[in-house]
Amino acid sequence: MKALILGAGQGRRLLPLTADTPKCTLPVLGRSMMEWQIDALTALGIDRITVVVGYGADRVERLLTECYGENYVKFIYNPDYAVTDNLVSCWTAREEMNEDFILLNGDTLFETAVAQRLIEGPVHPVTVTIDHKSTYDADDMKVSLDGERLVDIGKGIPPEKTDGESIGMILFRGEGPALFRAAVEQALQEPEARKRWYLSVIREMSMSMPVWTCSIEGLRWCEIDYPEDLEGAERILKGCAAVRKKRPGK
Repeated sequence: MKALILGAGQGRRLLPLTADTPKCTLPVLGRSMMEWQIDALTALGIDRITVVVGYGADRVERLLTECYGENYVKFIYNPDYAVTDNLVSCWTAREEMNEDFILLNGDTLFETAVAQRLIEGPVHPVTVTIDHKSTYDADDMKVSLDGERLVDIGKGIPPEKTDGESIGMILFRGEGPALFRAAVEQALQEPEARKRWYLSVIREMSMSMPVWTCSIEGLRWCEIDYPEDLEGAERILKGCAAVRKKRPGK
């Protein structure tokens, strides 16, 4: 199994921290956000990592090469990162969608048990990782469910139809990678799709096929969007500081 991490964005809501620093390289407890992700995935045996880069691509590549050695992480450059949303990053990396893989937003931090629960769960072509909480705000990527099956996903779902939120991690297995790649390629036929999130494609897929969910309720994760989120990430990750004993590319 491989992992595809979307790390092309600058992270403007984190300014001035990201004025000269790519969002995914911001430090949390002495490691960059992307190091935390790669270390957690590597701990589960996922050692083929592809990162889509854009803003500050040279900095991201230099950092991860220094951490993990040459050729441990594969980089794909999205030249349109500044004027498109993450659906285009997926399209840029479509050639990587040739086997089972985890798709991960570059600003989602998590304890290893989160990805472990997803991987060890029931095998479906598409599985969206979700969590639950008492209330949701306008920025949460909310989901509606029928049991464990995804019915709808988006920020605009009303409270009475909200059953959880996507954490920005999806597992594609079996025919799932090919189905997602085809859906991404089909979506990009429309010019306005350049401003869409890839989750809008997942939503469309759920209308014609079963898309399943995996709840990681009770496990620790966070999304980094604002400066105050970094403090929350430190609290969440303090118990995970021993994940990396040896850098796998060294």
